[in-house]
Amino acid sequence: MHGIKRSRLTPQAAEAKRLKEQSKIESYLGLQQDVLERKRSKDHTIESLEQTTRLLDLNPEFYTIWNFRRNILLSLFPSLSPEEIVSHLTSDLRLTTSYLLVHPKVYWIWNHRKWCLESVPTGPENTQKWKETFWKGELKLVEKMLDADARNFHAWDYRRYVLASLPIQRPLSDELRYTQSKIESNFSNFSAWHCRTKTLLSIWEKEGTDQDEIKRIKDEEFELVTQALWTDPADQSGWLYHRWLIGSEPHLDILEREIKNIKDLYEVEPDSKWCINALAHYTLLLAKQPTATEDNSKKLREEARTLYKRLEDVDEDRKQRYRDMGE
Repeated sequence: MHGIKRSRLTPQAAEAKRLKEQSKIESYLGLQQDVLERKRSKDHTIESLEQTTRLLDLNPEFYTIWNFRRNILLSLFPSLSPEEIVSHLTSDLRLTTSYLLVHPKVYWIWNHRKWCLESVPTGPENTQKWKETFWKGELKLVEKMLDADARNFHAWDYRRYVLASLPIQRPLSDELRYTQSKIESNFSNFSAWHCRTKTLLSIWEKEGTDQDEIKRIKDEEFELVTQALWTDPADQSGWLYHRWLIGSEPHLDILEREIKNIKDLYEVEPDSKWCINALAHYTLLLAKQPTATEDNSKKLREEARTLYKRLEDVDEDRKQRYRDMGE
């Protein structure tokens, strides 16, 4: 930091630091060798389980050790009561929780949690109670993770998994409200927008929503995404959601309305590549409308080419791509 004098280590202190780091490395390598040797010899004992914990404490991204840990537990489970199995699974859920707080984007940790939840024993009367307790805890955990980092796509993916696995399904409308709250707190949350598309599709499929109602809902969604586009036209999240709403065969009135809205934004943000890109794409869609005359279609295609030409200057790294699209 500026204004703070750096202190130099004395030769003796530097050597002491080097020896300490060397000792840590040697200790880690020794532990790693021990665990891998246990894995090779299929030593599925409690002691081996404890050694995997020590190694994962140091390196939770070591996926081979997670696999070994599961094999150990699977070897132990047949000799244990359901209650003892649940105790082991609970311990592993606590273990992975502590890891996720420091390493929230390590796939292998999330994957092990799934395995724990799917390994809850079946049969005893308490099974349903155990499952409900576990799954409710998972939903609370993932919401805390998303409160800490709303754009953690690992957590969003895990949330979808948890919601699909809950013993008692939550209303899809609850998830729609949740995604909206995350989007409104940060419009650039791509994962929340993506989750919203999946939720809406699930609602429409489950309820057999007709096209008129879908059109009405999409109109409300256009209002939401338009706020995002005007707030930060440089962020792609809102534009991708907007394109999803438009689809490949949009209603003429919707297409014309959205092109007008984007043209208004383009006047304010003439260098926004996402704005120009959307305008060019939608103009081509308009040219393909069955109601478009040959002359009008030709004019619209020329407008799109001009926009792609503009993109060559605005976004030079993708110049060739825009040339191809403008042909």
